[in-house]
Amino acid sequence: MGDKNSTNWRTRFAVQVIVLLFLPVAAPAVPADPSFSPTNIFAPVSTPAHSIFGLSLFALAVTASIFVIVFSLLVYCVVRFARRADDDGREPPQVYGSNQVELAWTVIPILIVVVLFMATARVIASIQKAARPANAIQVIAIGHQFWWEYRYPGLKVVTANELHVPVSDPAHPTPTFITLLSADTDHSFWVPRLAGKTDLIPNHPNTMWFDPQQTGLYLGQCAQYCGTQHAKMLLRVYVQSGDEFNRWIEEQTQPAHASPAVSEGQRIFETTACINCHAVAGTAANGLFGPDLTHLMSRETIASGAAPNTPESLKLWIQNPDAIKPGSKMPAMGLSDHELDAVTAYLATLR
Repeated sequence: MGDKNSTNWRTRFAVQVIVLLFLPVAAPAVPADPSFSPTNIFAPVSTPAHSIFGLSLFALAVTASIFVIVFSLLVYCVVRFARRADDDGREPPQVYGSNQVELAWTVIPILIVVVLFMATARVIASIQKAARPANAIQVIAIGHQFWWEYRYPGLKVVTANELHVPVSDPAHPTPTFITLLSADTDHSFWVPRLAGKTDLIPNHPNTMWFDPQQTGLYLGQCAQYCGTQHAKMLLRVYVQSGDEFNRWIEEQTQPAHASPAVSEGQRIFETTACINCHAVAGTAANGLFGPDLTHLMSRETIASGAAPNTPESLKLWIQNPDAIKPGSKMPAMGLSDHELDAVTAYLATLR
């Protein structure tokens, strides 16, 4: 009776462990839905992201194999050498100094680490050593606390928080090469579906590139803690067709066109501390510490993606930045209600 109960217990235990062991491994076999998340790392759309995705699958396969082997041996030992009813309690024979076993548990882990290292080094080298074609889009991305500045030196465009790039046709590749700079502290540029993380370090320029093969909006995040508003330092990359991108560039190179109906708001804006930080092309505002506002209303969001770009959000942002970004470095302007409405109306015409 005791032997039967012991056998049943061992059988139930083995079944439970096998179920727990293989369910997590089998789950990723379900096709990932690319629309599940705009930051889905399992839906790469550019060459660097595809390379990183392939490397991650390889590393996952290696570690999953180790997991299966180790726990299979564990289950075997638990079932095979479980205490039996007729066990006399004597200690089994002990074995010491097995050179074969010691070599196995030393050499095999070393080989596994070497293989993973070589695979990782190969992917890093292939991404970092990619040649820059003559038609590549060049962008300078500058990380600030807590927003992004984008400069297109060859196209004479300066914008903020929303990066626009053309789609890269495999037949006629148009990759985007980005020089990463920091104006204050460490930041990290990470758009999972486009490329891996690359840090922005003060006084140490870094570079990255991607060649998105599908149009759309791709989201990311500053991946290096940079201060109190780090979590709201978001990234938005708009991948557009060639014609749409060229049209966007054409619009961004135009000076600001404000309606005479908002001249009072423009006067207030240009005679307050606003112009110490912000620039509006074609006006007296030429600040460098905050986002360029020349084409502010062409953006879908404000405050580095923290709020939709509507007159209501814009008014709240001017009146009380902490209401959108607690701890924001932007000071409240202290305008009267009339002045606030006038400035908001002026900024809402900057397209």
